[in-house]
Order: sequence, then C-alpha cells, then structure tokens
Amino acid sequence: MRLREEKPRRNEGGDEIEEEEEVIMSQNQWCPVGNGGIYSHKRVVVVGYALTSKKIKSFMQPKLEGLARNKGILFVAIDQTRPLSDQGPFDIVLHKLSGKEWRQILEDYRLSHPEVTVLDPPDAIQHLRNRQHMLQAVADMNFSDSYGAVDVPRQLVIKRDASSIPELVTRAGLTLPLVAKPLVADGSAKSHELSLAYEQYSLQKLEPPLVLQEFVNHGGVLFKVYIVGDAIKVVRRFSLPDVHKWELSNDAGIYNFPRVSCAAASADDADLDPTIAELPPRPLLERLARELRRRLGLCLFNLDIIREYGTRDHFYVIDINYFPGYGKMPECRCNAKNLMFWGFLFVRFGTTASLIV
Repeated sequence: MRLREEKPRRNEGGDEIEEEEEVIMSQNQWCPVGNGGIYSHKRVVVVGYALTSKKIKSFMQPKLEGLARNKGILFVAIDQTRPLSDQGPFDIVLHKLSGKEWRQILEDYRLSHPEVTVLDPPDAIQHLRNRQHMLQAVADMNFSDSYGAVDVPRQLVIKRDASSIPELVTRAGLTLPLVAKPLVADGSAKSHELSLAYEQYSLQKLEPPLVLQEFVNHGGVLFKVYIVGDAIKVVRRFSLPDVHKWELSNDAGIYNFPRVSCAAASADDADLDPTIAELPPRPLLERLARELRRRLGLCLFNLDIIREYGTRDHFYVIDINYFPGYGKMPECRCNAKNLMFWGFLFVRFGTTASLIV
C-alpha cells in the first residue's frame, strides 16, 4: 500500500484543515480481508491476460472473475495497442495468442521482467503447434514403470506431394488404417479435423501438410488428462471406434471426422465395459505429467491418451494441446470450472485462499 501525500490545507486563520488521506492500493501488495469480523492479510496476485476472443468467452466468465477476486487474484486485460512494459505491474502474464510479432513481444518482456511468470513461454508453446515434434518428448522418455508403459503411435510426416504418400507409407512400414491429422495444431477448427484411411492408394486423396499415425484400437474411448502445474484431472471422451480386419478388406477410401472427443462426447456417465472405462493409474499419470512439464517447459496443457484394446497397462499419447478448454471439465461449482488453475496460482504465489467454494 502506498499513500499519496499532499501539503496540508489551511483556513484563513492559518489553522490546518483535516482531510481524509487517499489510500491507493498498489498491485502485488498485501491487503486486509474481512471474514466474519476477523481481518487477515492476503496477497493480491495480478494476472495480465491476452487471449483470443473465443478463449475470453469460455475462460474469463464473470462468476470466475468474482471468485478469483475473493481468492486474492485480480485479472487485468492486456491492451495490445500499448507496449506491454508500460502496463501492470503483473505477477503473471497469461496468454494464448499466436504470431511472430506477439512471440517477440513476450520474449522481450520476459528478458526485461524476469520477476514475472509468463504462462507459458512462447517458444515452448510453439513446439506443440507442429505435430511433427509434438510427441517427440513422449517418445524420448521410453516411459515404463510398474503401472504400465506409455508410447506414441508410429507416424510419418508428409509435407507435400500427395501422390507420393502410398509409396512413402510402404517404405516406412506403417500399417493401415492410418489417422491423418493436419501438421499445424493451432487450435483452429481445421487443426482438429481427422481422417481415417483404410486403403493405401486412397491416401493420395489427402491434402498435405499432414501427419499420418498408425491407428490403435482402444475401445472407442480416450482419456483427456488436464494438467495445471502439479494438478491433474482426467475425463473420458468417446473416440473413433475400433477397426476390425474384416472392415479393412471391405472398406475403401477415406472417412473424415470434423472433430473427435469434444465436450459433448463425454463418456464419464456411459455404461462401458469396465476394462475400457477404467482410468489410467493415478501414479502413472502423475509421473508422466511431471516429466512432461519438465521436458516441455509448460504448465498449462492436456494429453489425449488411449489404452490399447485388450491390454490393461499399455497406453499411447496421441495428442498434446496447450491451454485447453478447462471450462469443459466437470464437477466444479458455480461454473468455476477452472479451480485447478486457481489452485496453481495459490500454491505458486502463496495466497491464503482456500479452494473450497
């Protein structure tokens, strides 16, 4: 807290006129909070945010902002028409914008303001925007412990010339069917489009640049693992159905899927085979998330994980998304579907607020 001091005012007789002092709360300071007549001090964590209009609509809900204020977190919109260094001061810069210019602005800001946490570093985010490199961190881990093994599907990157795809697939030794995904994962509707190719020569109909992944039967269910710092939350989603050998011999061509595993495809309450519905072991997910946070340099992301059908402990990571729609997560009160995020801020910045609302 800082006080704005002014020279005392006096009346005509020279006597000092008493005035109320104007108190100005500085951001990043401790402020008194009343609770049933008992006052305690709670740190104000200031979060500057620069998000897409879509993310603002889904994430920055009025009830959430009110909850955050009660918990000692103040959200301030970043004005993109003004220099970032002239705004704030911030404890955190939360962002989900793209473009070289914005990345450079953030990099310059990080260098000049090392005390501010940028969620997340733009170079680390950029790594996830290219599916050629997205899963490399998982592949490099060679992850296996007493709870199971985690792999990635074999894949092939095609940057141009669709006519060469059948030959390249044969040369790489990939097995049909194959899932085709756009090479760029920028969060757009197009980046979520999938195609399933049953027959090799129909691969020529695909539109590069793209990634081809071997399809792994997984009971038609995938697990979305939301990660916010040390916290994780797992939900089930319906996915592509299993493919059987007889279908490969009878089906030809390519089947397009505009989007798989959206929130509307929740499988949490579905009557599923227990061997399919069983969530991956918690210790396995915690270790996987912890190691990926270290390798990726990210705090806000989610994993799409499947269990190979017929096994109990063989899993595949098939996609990684930065700053996903945490608002799609269930089981949070008064529309506060981002409590994992608040919890991360509380732990990291030491506010005294409780997560119980």
